Amino acid sequence: MKDILSYESEIWACADLLISSGIKQSKFPDYMMPFFALIMLEGRMRNEMRDIQEAEGIDPTENIEDFVEAFRDRECGYNDYIVRQNKTLSSICDNDKTFEQDFSQYLAGFDAQLKELLGIERGTDDSKYLNLDGMVAELRKKGILMQYITGWAQIDLSPYNNSEITTLEEHIKRKWADISAETAGEQYTPEDIISLIAEIVAAKIDIPKRDFVHLYDPTCGGANLLFGVADRLREGAGYEFIAANGCDWNDALYALAKIESLFRDNAEIKYGNTLTSLPFNGKSFDVVVANPPYGIPWKGYEKEIRDDQTGQFAFLPSVSDGQLLFLQHNAWHLHDSKGIVVEVNNGSSLFSGDAGSGESNVRKYLFDNDWVEAIIQMPSDEFFNTGIVTYLWILNKNKSADRKNKVILINASDLWQPLKKNKGSKRKEMNETHRADIVRALVEFRDCDIAKVYDKWHFYFNKQQIELTEIDEAGRSASESLGYYGEPYKIKNFEATYDEANGWLWPIGDNAEYPEEALANLDIQPKDIIIFSKEYIYISGKNRPGIIQISRKDGSDENLGMGCLNFSISRSKTTGKVSASAKVTNKTDKDTEVIPYNPDPEENDRVIAEFLARYLSKPYRLLDNTVGVEVNFNKEFYVPETVEPVDTILAEIAEIDSELATLEKELGL
Repeated sequence: MKDILSYESEIWACADLLISSGIKQSKFPDYMMPFFALIMLEGRMRNEMRDIQEAEGIDPTENIEDFVEAFRDRECGYNDYIVRQNKTLSSICDNDKTFEQDFSQYLAGFDAQLKELLGIERGTDDSKYLNLDGMVAELRKKGILMQYITGWAQIDLSPYNNSEITTLEEHIKRKWADISAETAGEQYTPEDIISLIAEIVAAKIDIPKRDFVHLYDPTCGGANLLFGVADRLREGAGYEFIAANGCDWNDALYALAKIESLFRDNAEIKYGNTLTSLPFNGKSFDVVVANPPYGIPWKGYEKEIRDDQTGQFAFLPSVSDGQLLFLQHNAWHLHDSKGIVVEVNNGSSLFSGDAGSGESNVRKYLFDNDWVEAIIQMPSDEFFNTGIVTYLWILNKNKSADRKNKVILINASDLWQPLKKNKGSKRKEMNETHRADIVRALVEFRDCDIAKVYDKWHFYFNKQQIELTEIDEAGRSASESLGYYGEPYKIKNFEATYDEANGWLWPIGDNAEYPEEALANLDIQPKDIIIFSKEYIYISGKNRPGIIQISRKDGSDENLGMGCLNFSISRSKTTGKVSASAKVTNKTDKDTEVIPYNPDPEENDRVIAEFLARYLSKPYRLLDNTVGVEVNFNKEFYVPETVEPVDTILAEIAEIDSELATLEKELGL
C-alpha cells in the first residue's frame, strides 16, 4: 500500500482541468473542497463497512438489512448507493453513457445531514456549505464534469484509517490556505505550532488520564487545530477520552470539520458566529485553543456585541480587530479550577491602544484577574500566508501559589530551522528540540536565556495628565507674581467699552482721554491686548508673546512673567449698558507623562511625584490619571547592537587603504 501523501499530487493534478477551463486559481478550493469531501466520505464509509464485517461478523451479501442497520447505528453519515449497492465514484465513471444518471443516484444516496453539508438538493437555501450542486452545474456547463470526477475517482482512500486520511486532509487544506486565504492565519495552523500547543497543554493541565478532557476551539475552521491537539493529547500524552468541540461560520470549512467529526468519538462541531450565537453557552472547558483571524473588523455585528448580556466581554476593543474579543470569550469559557487557554494572536493584542482604550482595558482586565500566565513570541514566517510575528497567549485561572501575580515572557523568535522548501510564506519551522525548550521554560517558570519572569505589575503604567504652567526665563508666571498662585487674578474697578476692530478695552469715565495718550507713548500694536484699571495698564505681548507687563501712570513698567489676559464683554438687553470683566491668568498647556505603576495607591502617588519632580522644571497641576497595560517584547528582550572598538575599525580602514594603494600601483595609476 502506497503512502497516502502520494495522493496529494494526484489531487492537485485534478486542478489542471480547472486551469484549462478558465477557472482562476483563487477559486480552486471552491471546486476542490466538495469533491475531496466526496472521496473522503467514500473512503471512510468503506472503512466502516469493512470494520462491520470484521468486528461484528455481518456479511452484506447474506444479510444486507442487518448490515445497513449496523452501519446506521455508527452515526457517521450514510449513503445508500455506497453501503447498500456497494458502488463507488470509480464504478460510476466506468460507463460514460450512464454516468449522469449514476452520479445523480450517487448524490441522492446521501442522508439528509450529509446532503446539507455537501450542498446537495439545497434549492434556494442560503446554507449551501460545500455547494456541490453549484460546482457540478458549473463543471457540466464547461463540459468537463465527467473528466473532472474521473480524476477524483482514481483516489481510493478506503485502505487507510481515519488518522491517515486526516493527515492527507490537512496537507490539502494547507495548500488551499496558501491560495485562497485572504486573512493571515485564518484557515490553517501549521503542524509545528499545533504540536507546540498540544505539548504546552499536556504539560500544564492536571487532569487524570482516565478522565474526560473537554477541548474547545471557537474559530475552528476546518478543525485542523482542534482535532490536531486532540489527536496529540490522545496519542502523545495518553489522554484516552477527549471531547472536541468547535464552531465556525465559514460555510465550506465548517462542513469539512463537521464531516470529519462524524468519524470521531465525542466530537461536536456547530455552525455560527461564535461571539453572538454562543453555540456552547453555559459550558466550561478544560482546554481552549484558538487561532482567530487577525485584523478582521467586527463592525458587521457590532450591535449584537454591544448588547451582549452574558458578561463574556468586560471591555470592547476597536471594531477594526476582534482578536481581543475572542481572548475574552475564551477566558469566559475556561473552567475556573483547571485547564488553560492557548490562543494565537498577532502583535496588536499586546500593545495596541493607549491607556483607557478598549484594547488596554481588555489587557488590564486579564492581568487584574491574574489569568495571564505566559506570552510566547513565535518566529516570523511561521504561517502559510503571512510573514508576521505571532504570539501565544496562555491564560490560567488557577495558577499555583508561586505563580500568583507573575507572568513569564518566552522569546522563541530564534527557535527555528529553515524549511527545505518554502510553503507559501512559511519559511521556518520549530523542531522537537525547539518545542521542548519552550515547554521547559514554561514549566520551570524562571529566568533563562529565552525567558524572563516578571511581577504582573511590571506591565502596568500610569498615563498621568498634567497642566503645565508656562514661565519666563526667571521662572515667573503672572498669577504668582500677583500673589494668586495659579488662581485667576481678577482686575478690579474695571468698566469699559469694547473696540471690536482693534481688540482693545476702552475705559469709561473721568480717565477716558488717558488711554489714547498711553497707547501713543507705548507704541502698542493692534494685535496686542491692553486692559486699563484705575491703577495700571495691563499689556500682553508687547515685549514677546505670552509675557504680561504692567505700566504705571508714572511711566514705570514691570514684567509679571508668562500669562494671559482674559476678558469678556456683556451687554444689557434692557439698558444697553456694556460691562466687562478682566482677569490675569497663567498660560498653561496640557501634557501627558507615562510613568511606572505601583499597585499600592500611596506608593503610586509617590512614584508619580518623584518622576515629575525629576523630569519637569515647570510648575504643574495633576489632572486625570489612567492606568494602562501593554507588553513589549522588543523592550524586554532588547539586545544593544555591538559596535567594534575604534582601533579595530581604524585597522580595517588602514588595510583597505593599503589594498587600494597596491591596486593603483598595479594599474599604474
